[in-house]
Amino acid sequence: MSQADTLPPYFGIAADQAMQDLTAPMTSSGFSDLAQACKRGREDLAGRGLDETGRKTLRRFSTWEITKYLIPVAPAHFRRVLRQNPDLPQGMSDTDGGAKWFTLDEVLRLRAHFAAEGSKSKDYLPYRPKGLPAKITAVANFKGGVGKTSTGAHLAMSAALDGYKVLVIDLDSQGSMTSIFGGQVADEWQTVFPLLARHYAATLQADNQRRLERGEAPLPLDETMTDALGVTAGDVIQSTHWPNIDLIGAQLNLYWSEFQIPVWRMQSRGWKLWDALTDILEADGVLDDYDLVFIDTPPALGYLTINGLAAADIVLVPLGASFLEFDSTGRFFDMLHSTFASIEEGENTAARALGRPEMAFEWDAVRAVITRYDGGQQAEMAGLIQAYLGKTLQPYRQDFTALIGQAGESVNGIYEADYRDFNRDTYARGRATFDETYAAFKTLLAGTWRRDELAMQQAAE
Repeated sequence: MSQADTLPPYFGIAADQAMQDLTAPMTSSGFSDLAQACKRGREDLAGRGLDETGRKTLRRFSTWEITKYLIPVAPAHFRRVLRQNPDLPQGMSDTDGGAKWFTLDEVLRLRAHFAAEGSKSKDYLPYRPKGLPAKITAVANFKGGVGKTSTGAHLAMSAALDGYKVLVIDLDSQGSMTSIFGGQVADEWQTVFPLLARHYAATLQADNQRRLERGEAPLPLDETMTDALGVTAGDVIQSTHWPNIDLIGAQLNLYWSEFQIPVWRMQSRGWKLWDALTDILEADGVLDDYDLVFIDTPPALGYLTINGLAAADIVLVPLGASFLEFDSTGRFFDMLHSTFASIEEGENTAARALGRPEMAFEWDAVRAVITRYDGGQQAEMAGLIQAYLGKTLQPYRQDFTALIGQAGESVNGIYEADYRDFNRDTYARGRATFDETYAAFKTLLAGTWRRDELAMQQAAE
């Protein structure tokens, strides 16, 4: 073997050949061509699995899946209950005498029946205290590629399979969460943008009333604000192929909010921009209509992320078990402190001067979650991260399995994948990693809800 055969590939590169391999220089219009090519590819990939109307559909669930994962009953008892109650959904079979398959709508009806008629010692319905609003969970980190959207989407699906009614809010203008749930978003007016604009417009109206009382000229409401005043959360919430998951989607134009919000803030220094999403969700009854709200934030600490984090009761921060991701996540926590402490200081300086109560941000819980975990390579690093973050790091580490990769290629969550398309062990391992992640989240959820429930009872005494 000659020395040339053993040299690394970056030796012996011929400049003339390299020049011939070049494409033409890129222009601004070239970016448009690339964007259109990506759009066609994205539509092709996202379009796989659509029905004849162009909408995503959710597969059916077998008796085996239902009794193993969804409703805690033995298969024989499940079939006996169906025979005794012909009015209940009976499922469908591909062959005479074959396995029965049910839609998720039918599963939810069956769960309700077992909850009403079955053993009171079993958790047929998930814990949900009466009289308390939905819990809002924001999934955030400003480092991309940490599994933020995937984690949020699978938690939403897990919660839906568990029987909760879920709203997903996509604040990331890349719209990945919207694609997962088959959302159709034509422009920014079908995103959270008009809701934020409405909140600002209402603040400006109140400011203008005070200006008139002082004999000053009011500031005009432009067409955007005037139109936004007529938009409610219900106008931008769309149904998905999951019967108990709804969506406020995102698309590229939502990014303009990052430029518009500071302009509005300069015009009205009294506008509490960080409260915009929270106030709208409360005012429009969204927190009464749903059990859980999951917010997917952009991979940056901008105004949209601030709104999502300020609205959240629970904050989940996915990260990989590597030095760079741990380092980046630490800087993310530092920026969260700087940002929200700065808001508190600015608000409370004025509050103290006016003799008003001071404000403080508070979250029920903040947890970091290790994603894409490889126990053979990352155990030591994960242990170090656990040692430094303590209880803030969720103890379960979310493995990366073949099922996760294969499901992602078809723009689906693993719960949307038909187990018959995989090796049974592959399916079980892939599902188990997200089941464990959901179990850790549900434990956190139950604890925070129970704390609120006891506080509500004590306040009523």
